[in-house]
Amino acid sequence: MSWGGQERGARGLQIDETFAAKVENIEPMVRRVTDLARELHCDEGKDMEIGLALQEALANAIVHGCQSDPSKTVTCRVEFPQPAEMAIMVRDSGPGFELKDVPDPLSPEGLESNHGRGIRLIRGLMDEVHYEAGGTELHMKVALQGGQPR
Repeated sequence: MSWGGQERGARGLQIDETFAAKVENIEPMVRRVTDLARELHCDEGKDMEIGLALQEALANAIVHGCQSDPSKTVTCRVEFPQPAEMAIMVRDSGPGFELKDVPDPLSPEGLESNHGRGIRLIRGLMDEVHYEAGGTELHMKVALQGGQPR
């Protein structure tokens, strides 16, 4: 897999990559984004939080969204809408899902489920998280410096 370089968009530096839905594509994308966060002088440890949230988001897109079908694709877009703020979008080419149908992993029914833990983790690590396009797009935002208290 070859990764394109960072591009300068209308609002500054950005990453926009589409790749096959294969788990081995997770680590290079996570490394690329966390390296960029460090280059932008994120707070100590913030790069690891971003990396963990992105790893979970990409794994969910590949394994659950695309059913690990390498003929399907995942897109990861990283932008900087404000100084010291990173916005990440992960889109899969799967059928989507209803967030309300995923049990809270801390609820009695969620304790028995194999789903929902990654979503909860992502929400705990990012400042803003929401799904669009019928659950096929995950949008996350995080302050790189002086982040919001969780």
